[in-house]
Amino acid sequence: MRKELVDFVLKNELSPFSLSKTLIKKSGSIYRTKDARSIHSKVLAKLSSGFVFGESSNLWSCFGLDGDLDEVKKRQEFFSGLKSESGDFLKELNKPRASWKPRYDVVIVTEDEGTFVSLNKLGCGVVLLTSQNDVAELERYDVVQVVDCGDFKGVLERLPQSVFLESADDAYLERFLEELSGWRENFAVLNGAKVSSGVRECLDSLMESFALLENKEGKIISESEVERVLEEVNEEVGEKIKEMTISGEGLMKMLGEGKMPSGILEIVRSAIERSGISEHVFNFGVPVTIDYKELEHQVKVQSANEFTDVAERIKRSASKLKGIPGILRRLEAEIVVEDFCNGVCEYMSERMEFPNFGNDLFLGDCLNMFLRDAKPISFILDSEVKCSILTGANSGGKTTLLEHVLQNISLFRMGLPVMGEFRSLMFDEVYYFAKTKGSTSKGAFEMLLTQMAGIKSGKNTLILADEIEAVTEPGVAGRIIGATAEYFVGKGCFVILATHLGAEIAKALPEGARVDGIEASGLDEDFNLIVNHNPVLGRLASSTPELIVERMAGSIGGEYFEHLLEKIKKKNL
Repeated sequence: MRKELVDFVLKNELSPFSLSKTLIKKSGSIYRTKDARSIHSKVLAKLSSGFVFGESSNLWSCFGLDGDLDEVKKRQEFFSGLKSESGDFLKELNKPRASWKPRYDVVIVTEDEGTFVSLNKLGCGVVLLTSQNDVAELERYDVVQVVDCGDFKGVLERLPQSVFLESADDAYLERFLEELSGWRENFAVLNGAKVSSGVRECLDSLMESFALLENKEGKIISESEVERVLEEVNEEVGEKIKEMTISGEGLMKMLGEGKMPSGILEIVRSAIERSGISEHVFNFGVPVTIDYKELEHQVKVQSANEFTDVAERIKRSASKLKGIPGILRRLEAEIVVEDFCNGVCEYMSERMEFPNFGNDLFLGDCLNMFLRDAKPISFILDSEVKCSILTGANSGGKTTLLEHVLQNISLFRMGLPVMGEFRSLMFDEVYYFAKTKGSTSKGAFEMLLTQMAGIKSGKNTLILADEIEAVTEPGVAGRIIGATAEYFVGKGCFVILATHLGAEIAKALPEGARVDGIEASGLDEDFNLIVNHNPVLGRLASSTPELIVERMAGSIGGEYFEHLLEKIKKKNL
């Protein structure tokens, strides 16, 4: 499956160094409402929090929720096979910036106009040869690359800096080394890290080309260097001559004929030889001087030979160099996948279990990934009881349970493990209607009913609704919720309805439905609810106002609180 992920990154041209996240077409989903998709987006955001690169989260598009059970098992096998490795080295990678340029001036020459047009796209100097004057101008370049030249071939062959190419594709191969040079630092980071076989394969493929970047050109003499050496030579010659005894005859020859005695000549020659610079650059005498014309010639010859040699080595590596862009694109893709896999491993570092397929909806001591210090939650719906009327106090955890169910369904369908035991049908349709923030207007009520009417009912449909009574009048809300539960259970759907109207619905509970309660056991000293977020199956949750009144009656006392408590208890009988 890793290959599929790499191919996905390549197809969508994702890069670890993108400044913004690429918009990718969303994958298939079983979620049919905006509220449900919003929870799934939260899950993906949480899962992506360990990624280094923004584009890595786009790989979740390869894990759509509409796959069958075989696809889920394939994904589970992939994720279970991931090895937990530190991805900290990925944080050291930076956007590649070319740091290498050839030391020599390159020009490409051709006699063909069509070739000339195509060569102009390479970003280096190109000359269309039409006359001998054009050829004469080429002497000032260090390297002359020749493509499609017949008429001037003979003249060009006499230029020591000429490098003949078989086709325009081989022209200015240095451009590939320029691109590769931007990866020097990243290459060092990756090469020293424990990486996947895919990344390692790309690195190994680039090793030989990196060696060309590290090529150390031969030393070419310069005028300043020769002048420095000249001082050392004359100093050595002077010291040696001081130790000599020169005859009168020898002195007369030097003065009259300009000839040096053999002994002095030998001292000069030895000093120049030890300098390591060709004796042709110097004029023999006392003092020794530089032949600047000869020095210019030597520098030109050395440069031509050295640069041509480098260019020839690059030419011989043409096939490898032309493959560099493709390898670098694949390396980028492998890095994105590496980041994705490392981030998923970080998520799976907790003790987790892979969900299973079943004919029910079951949570066994599951922890919510969105909560710190989450408490284990257990819950079940099956073929006997397909509907839960979930009751409980405000802030007791009803909404959290609904979102927890959606969270685990997302993880299950993507092939990921959960914290706890989870079992689920392969739902084809999942609807979630979140708690409304609007008023009890006619428009809101009609919209809700329209959405409910559009549900594709069936045994593989799950419906979650949170306090839908908020969009209509309290008197009729209980009957609407009860009728809604009865209708969808009759169609074979699984249903969880969170409501404050459990007591009213319990009086005419539909067949196949159950009232569950998230119990508030009391109030702490600050009058905050003490809640056991684990729902008690089959029990209507106690009323929050009753708890508050009871606590205040006991702690404060007085006829007013006793009167309120008595009336509330009578109503609940």
